[in-house]
Amino acid sequence: MTKVITYGTYDLLHRGHIRLLERAKALGDYLIVGVTADDYDKTRGKINVQQSLMERIEAVRATGLADEIIVEEYEGQKIDDIKRYDIDIFTVGSDWVGQFDYLNEFCKVVYLDRTEGVSSSEIREKKRAITLGLVGNSLYLKKVEAECEFVNGIKVVNIDTESYDDMLSSVDAVYIHSHPSLHYEQIKEALRQGKHVLCESPVALSVEEYHELRDMAEKNGLIFTEAIKTAYATAYSRLVLLAKTGKIGRIVSVDATCTSLQYTDMENAWNSISAWGPTALLPVFQILGTNYRDKKITTHFMNEAKKFDAFTKIDFTYPEAVASIKVGKGVKSEGELVVSGTEGYIYVPAPWWKTDYFELRYEDPAQNRRHFYQLDGEGIRYELVAFVQSIEKGRASTYIENDVTEAIVEVMEDFGNKVNLTII
Repeated sequence: MTKVITYGTYDLLHRGHIRLLERAKALGDYLIVGVTADDYDKTRGKINVQQSLMERIEAVRATGLADEIIVEEYEGQKIDDIKRYDIDIFTVGSDWVGQFDYLNEFCKVVYLDRTEGVSSSEIREKKRAITLGLVGNSLYLKKVEAECEFVNGIKVVNIDTESYDDMLSSVDAVYIHSHPSLHYEQIKEALRQGKHVLCESPVALSVEEYHELRDMAEKNGLIFTEAIKTAYATAYSRLVLLAKTGKIGRIVSVDATCTSLQYTDMENAWNSISAWGPTALLPVFQILGTNYRDKKITTHFMNEAKKFDAFTKIDFTYPEAVASIKVGKGVKSEGELVVSGTEGYIYVPAPWWKTDYFELRYEDPAQNRRHFYQLDGEGIRYELVAFVQSIEKGRASTYIENDVTEAIVEVMEDFGNKVNLTII
């Protein structure tokens, strides 16, 4: 029996994929199809994949061409699979000619001509043709504009448009990175005009405002999403999952620090709690939940108006855990994240909010584990991809839950009203 193996992402399965599988099947008696996992695709630069791994596997299975389907999860797996399954022929599309010649040492390598005129990228490009307006005067928007180049089908309009109404009339969606005090009105107007919104956190400065915006988006069938790039980073997502599934026992503490020295004009700059608070609060609320019993805010203001905090520390008490965040734009500290459990802890080195690496540490160092994940564009491009996918599917992504967004807004509101706040 001649065994054949091939690999692919098989996103938005099309006739080109099917034709390739048919020809691979004809090379032998038994065809094994490897479908690449999402994380592995990211390491290869594929971030625009529309369908989940299970959807892609089911699409391949539905062709009836695969005798067996496996998941490709890591670099070098092809050699392992060829040996494990006693493969006779490895085959792949002709656009990879020469790339897999090294496998000739283990089996025969065959490059198949691809079907001209069709590709998943072209299909995605047509599906995702949305125009995006960038709102605000922050240099950060230049990063967003650059990252849009990596996302199929996003067309960025002139970010220097003088009139917000003019911009809204020419776009499908907006990315807002203006001063937090402007977010509510800008989001409301965008939603009123039927535009999808991705807004840098905090999306509002009061819970009442947030509820109004959320309800408005739902009523009009629009996507309204909070932008915290860390939430979309694979490493961060994995550490939250590991923490919540008991890898370090019961969680008893979450401690996050975010600082920078980047303020100039205190009248127009984001203060510390607005600039760093949402990011630092993210792991607290996503790991321990939003039903904390008590919180205490301690802050130091840099100006007499008591609006620009140079440093703020917030302590949370949960029924069976505690948490603390430290944020500052007038101080500098080690920007690390530590999640403590009854059996071990998770350590993320600075800057933890854009990490591609974290460690699980235990009493016995021999049990320690290091985890590495690809991170491109600081997570901004993943955030943009998720936003576009949400628009296409007509439902918000689950990277940041509504209750987490609401809890972040509540902290901002309490800070603004000086509730449970001590000034030092």
